[in-house]
This record gives sequence, structure tokens and C-alpha cells, in this order.
Amino acid sequence: MNLVTGATGLLGSHIVEQLRLRGRAVRCLVRRGADTRWLKEQGVELVEGDLTDIASLERACDGVQCVYHAAARVGDWGPWSEFQTITIDGSKNLFDAAETCGVPRFVHISSISVYGHRNERGLTIDETQPLGVKVHKWSYYTRAKVAVERELWRRAEEGCKVKFTVIRPSWLYGPRDRATIARIAKMIRTKKAKLLGSGDNILSVVYAGNVAEACILAADNPAAVGEAYNCCNDGDITQREYFNLLADALNAPRVKKVVPFKVASKAGFVLEVIGHMFKLKKPPLITRYAVWLMGRDTYFTADKARRELGWESTVKYTEGVPRTIDWFEGRPISAPVAPREPALAS
Repeated sequence: MNLVTGATGLLGSHIVEQLRLRGRAVRCLVRRGADTRWLKEQGVELVEGDLTDIASLERACDGVQCVYHAAARVGDWGPWSEFQTITIDGSKNLFDAAETCGVPRFVHISSISVYGHRNERGLTIDETQPLGVKVHKWSYYTRAKVAVERELWRRAEEGCKVKFTVIRPSWLYGPRDRATIARIAKMIRTKKAKLLGSGDNILSVVYAGNVAEACILAADNPAAVGEAYNCCNDGDITQREYFNLLADALNAPRVKKVVPFKVASKAGFVLEVIGHMFKLKKPPLITRYAVWLMGRDTYFTADKARRELGWESTVKYTEGVPRTIDWFEGRPISAPVAPREPALAS
């Protein structure tokens, strides 16, 4: 039995999909009132609860061989209290429940943003780099992810019986992306989208299904215990090339307008200040985190995952972007290809 948290989200749903393609039994922790129609079609077991309900976490972890923890408070806006309660405290609750129930394997989904918001031309960041460098003041998502990782590594050092592996994805895209694709598509179609900087920087963006495959490879590999892996790209693609693929799939004009990176970053800071000053619930049009995500020059490498896990991106950008837009537009998409390995019993 495999437990997936965050299964109604982008990466969590792809982990479910990839596990089921392998014939593996899956249990999902879902909040009351969540849309579980897609999950029910996958033939998974559902346990109602959330990361703040320890009893529900222990029910969910009972008899589980591996936890895939993809749930978190996502986004680059919102009160710190929600990131503290859901991401930090909730993850601690799940770590406790896994240890109480004797779960042997645990794959924790982190983020490349845990390295901090560094933007140094020529810098390549691998898993040896320190965490939490130059984090923006109000980047609560990043701060929470750093706190959770530090808690996890502390437990590992103190001899926690649960065997952890950390996966650090970059900007994710793919079918069932309800966080960013609608906003980006609208900006492209209304010709409001702009390239940040020259647009020729190498973008760290990765198809969610490919990251899901990396998660399973890590769970299956004893050598991955106690390791962290960047899963942050499907090959080299520039910011301009990525937005061109999106525009072509949307049958919209390509993005040609540019804005200097520093100008966009300063504008994001001003909008953040205004937003926090007036305690606005709606996120600003742009934040420094969003600018950093798209326009940075720093490169993140996934060589370790490819070398140690044998991870290869099954879905390339030229296939993944049109698949994502087809899903967004409500068009049918082809089923993912089953992995080339013996299926395990459900």
C-alpha cells in the first residue's frame, strides 16, 4: 500500500497515476469536500482527513509501505499562519504518524526554491548547495519548505526509523495544473505576457508526470535513502522557447514583449509591500518569487537523479506542453504510456 498526500493537486495526482500504471495499491488522504472524481476513476482508496488531524493521518498510514508526501500550502501569497499550520506543522504531524505506524519508506516533495532566491549568472546549483540563501522577506512558501526539510534532516540524524528521500522539483506543469496554467494562458491570449529579461535564460520547468516517475524510482532504490534529488528540468529550454510552445498550443501570438528582470523584480516588491500594507487577500499581479521563477539566470541541475536513479524524462516539452493545453481546453488527451517494468499486484 502506498499513501499519497496532496493527491488532488498537480504532482500528487501524477504520482497516483504512475503508481496505478505500475499496478500498485494506492491510498489517498483527501480533505472533506475535495473533488475526488478523478481519483475514484483510478481505483484508489480514499481516507478523509488532513494534515492538521493526527488521528486521520494515523488511519491513513496504517499498513502503508511508502508515503509520498506532496501536500502543502502552495502559492506565493497568503498569511504565514496558513503556511505554518499546513506545511510545517502538518508535515511534522505526518512524520510522527508515519513513525508511529512503522512506515518503512517516505518520499518527501520539497522544492528547488529551498536553496533560496539566488540569481547569479553562471551559477549551477546541485544538491550540495546550502538551503535558505537570500530568501525573499515574504516568500512564505519557500520559508516553509526550508523549515520542513530541516526538520526532516534533523529527524534522520537523530535515528528516525522511517527512511526518507527528498525530491526537489522546479516549476511544474502538466494536465490537472489548476494553479498557473489558466493565468498564463489568459496573459498570452490577451497579449499581456512579457518575457522577463532577454528571455534567453534556461528555464527550470518540468512535466509533473516525469517528477512522479522520479519519486517512484527513489522509493524503490535503497541507495536513495537519506538523499535529496533535484528533479527540475526535462532538458534545456529557454524562457522564450517555453512561452512559444505555450502560445503555439493555444493558437495565440507568440510572446515578444520584454521587461528587464530588475524592473520586474522591483515592481513585484512594490506590489508586495502594498499588498501586505493593506492586508490584501488577492495576490499581486506579480511577485518577486514569480519573477525569480521565470527570469533567473541561475541553473539547477538534475544530473544526480539521472545518474543515481536512472531517471529520464519520459515526456518531452514538445509533447508535454500541448498535452497540458489540451487538458486545459477540455480536449481529450492520450493516456500515459505504462512503464516498462513488471506490474505489481494491486
